Amino acid sequence: MKRILLYILPLMLSNLCYATGEYGYPIDDPIVATVVGTPKDDAAALAKDIPRSEKSIAIFANRPVKKFFPINTLNYTLISQAHKAPLIFSIAGTGASHRSAKMQLLEKVFYRAGFHVVSLPSPTYANFIVNASSTQVPGHLVQDSKDLYFVMERIRQQLSSQLKISNYYLTGYSLGGAQAAFVAKLDTQKQTFNFKKVLLINPPVSLFNSVSILDDLLTDNISGGVQGFNTFFDELMQDFSKIYQNSEHIDFNDNFLYRIYQDNNKKIDTDRLAALIGISFRLSSANMIFTSDIATNAGYILPKNHQLHPTESTTGYFKVASRISFSDYFTERFYPFYRSINPGITQEDLKFSTSLSSIEHYLHTAKNIAVVHNEDDIILAPGDIDFFRNTFGSRAYIYPKGGHLGNMGYSENIEFMLNYFKAQEQ
Repeated sequence: MKRILLYILPLMLSNLCYATGEYGYPIDDPIVATVVGTPKDDAAALAKDIPRSEKSIAIFANRPVKKFFPINTLNYTLISQAHKAPLIFSIAGTGASHRSAKMQLLEKVFYRAGFHVVSLPSPTYANFIVNASSTQVPGHLVQDSKDLYFVMERIRQQLSSQLKISNYYLTGYSLGGAQAAFVAKLDTQKQTFNFKKVLLINPPVSLFNSVSILDDLLTDNISGGVQGFNTFFDELMQDFSKIYQNSEHIDFNDNFLYRIYQDNNKKIDTDRLAALIGISFRLSSANMIFTSDIATNAGYILPKNHQLHPTESTTGYFKVASRISFSDYFTERFYPFYRSINPGITQEDLKFSTSLSSIEHYLHTAKNIAVVHNEDDIILAPGDIDFFRNTFGSRAYIYPKGGHLGNMGYSENIEFMLNYFKAQEQ
């Protein structure tokens, strides 16, 4: 790889912890930033086309195939260099596939930096739940990260004859950022990859607290609260059908929000935007809950032992799933499942184990892990941003604004990511 001047690293690290000085990201409102993202004129200049290839791998080859999910392989994306290079694994956020817009943005960033890139779907995405989750009950950071690690080991084996790899790196955004932290911790024990550097992009501190915030964005910002959900849902589905009638691929938590915002001529008020963020998460959560229920035959949404056929309408089932908050899912399905595995566990124990606080000491001492975040990130509870400052110290880079991932494509943010990873390679 092209030699990188090592003075970049100390210069960069001197700016970690606080993003001081003028920060030009143009959107001050965190709700609007979360939906709109980075305006084109302020986005980093990246290649339009890169050598992206769709790959698949069988993780549980002997797992029975459901009629409703006829594919038994996990899909991922590979972007490869033509020469020996470091490889970075990238983990998607809640409900997102390996092909989501944010994943493709990161692919372009890391390809430009000279990396092979493997993009992985979120463990909360249907294809992962069905074909790569050991429990098929997603949402537990420790267990989901073990599943991710196993997938990464299998992919490493699959690509061993195809790629020349110098070192391994790791990143993830939102929920994928939190999972990257747990994957990195697991690697200190297994040492399959010995990650040179790990970057957590806008992760939650507490998964339960963050998803509760997202649930509240929906119920607090629609007319009639919970009772007004059906009307709001039906109106949204009309917009949804109109926008995506010619689309083959949908991620509820990515372009979905901006497309609706754009289709309404950018005249949606802030409360409506907040509700859109909430419904985006709720739909992603519903897809996760519905998929898990089919895969495990739990009888939570579908009648137990009902064999769902690919041509059978799922609208009614999905609408039921869409009314289930994550708090409901946690109490009614998630906690009982993990209590059956560990009878002594309490709800508070389970909530703590799905938080970065549970591995705070490791994160404080892991010098190869950094975090990038926003002061006004809407998924953080009061005091959460201080967790990152106190835990990561000079390895935390916190921007004053940007909402949740709204500034991820901003030129300054991209430059930081490029420098952070490139400085390690010579």
